[in-house]
Amino acid sequence: MSTKNYEYILTSKPAEGVALITLNRPKALNALSTPLFTELNEALAELDADDSVGAFVLTGSGRAFAAGADIKEMKDKTYNEVYQNRFLEDWGKLTSVRKPIIAAVNGFALGGGCELALMCDIILAAPTATFGQPEINLGVIPGGGGTQRLARAIGKSRTMEITLTGRNFSAAEAAAWGMVSRVVPEGEGKVVEEAVAMAQTIASKGRLAVQAGKDAVNAAYEQTLREGLNTERRLFHGLFATQDQKEGMAAFAEKRKAVWKHA
Repeated sequence: MSTKNYEYILTSKPAEGVALITLNRPKALNALSTPLFTELNEALAELDADDSVGAFVLTGSGRAFAAGADIKEMKDKTYNEVYQNRFLEDWGKLTSVRKPIIAAVNGFALGGGCELALMCDIILAAPTATFGQPEINLGVIPGGGGTQRLARAIGKSRTMEITLTGRNFSAAEAAAWGMVSRVVPEGEGKVVEEAVAMAQTIASKGRLAVQAGKDAVNAAYEQTLREGLNTERRLFHGLFATQDQKEGMAAFAEKRKAVWKHA
């Protein structure tokens, strides 16, 4: 794990192969400022290169996952400033992380917080989680991928409603619409515990197959069906060049547990 002390995030290793990153601006409901995202991107890049880590859990602290972008930081910016400096573009770096990221959403995930959850690979939600894209109430629209990723997750009509009315929606709605993997039963810290357990299960698999699986599923959202099928097949074929494919299939045939080499 990183030995660096961050100001706006906390990093830990709660289980073998799992890195937990906690947004740590509880008094600001974990509002997503540029310094926070700089630290988040730095930590993710370092841990993505750490061979002892197989999966991530990303969560919030206090009453929120993240209640949105930092409005105080944005309110006086001009068009020239945000356009020339590619404001919010760095947020997308999270999607280039090779290892799976599980969002454990507790409390508010609004605006940028909802977008941050959508950038993750799997979302688990506490029953009290509240999602939304309220940017319309500020005279703008989502700028961190909200309209695009939400539309792919819940469809055009629901996304249009959420974007144009600014209404929040519950964890139960998010689950019914297919945006979250599941709602975790009530309990203090339960959603993080479930996310860590899931991340540990993923981290116990062969790393190359996990990364290939993540790439294949993402291709389904970014390519046509024919292109996606070709991508999946190429990734599947490529895994036959790995030691883990040989070990995994030999272990199955020999009725024993596979010992992954991640190679």
